[in-house]
Amino acid sequence: MKLDKQQIMELLPHRPPMLLIETVELTESGEAMGTYLVKGDEYFVNGHFPGQPIVPGVILCEMMAQTACVIFKDKPKCRTLLTGLNNAKFKRPVVPGETIVTKVVVEKSKGPFHFCKGEARVNGELCASTEFSFALIPQ
Repeated sequence: MKLDKQQIMELLPHRPPMLLIETVELTESGEAMGTYLVKGDEYFVNGHFPGQPIVPGVILCEMMAQTACVIFKDKPKCRTLLTGLNNAKFKRPVVPGETIVTKVVVEKSKGPFHFCKGEARVNGELCASTEFSFALIPQ
């Protein structure tokens, strides 16, 4: 199942400029794969760094986290809150004009907490990876 930006906004509370995924595909194996084209006019590249813009690592992590939220689309009365970020690694910069593909899988769940692994790639090349957790909080 593939969701477009409008469908994603029906699931997530994020809105531009903090909505950082444009499409998400949910696979039959339970993974979520998101995409985002870096246009170059985003707030996070304007000052990072003037003349040589790159996407900040924390933004790549947020993209992965937003991708994970879509996995829980069947829990519409819950808010997802990031609770932890571990082992974040950044392998190569992402620059304007590149399309980021995020891939996230939920490794385990315990009560309201969910533990994920995520990665961000451009043209198949690994740019960032991390482990993170979040809680599903009833609204």
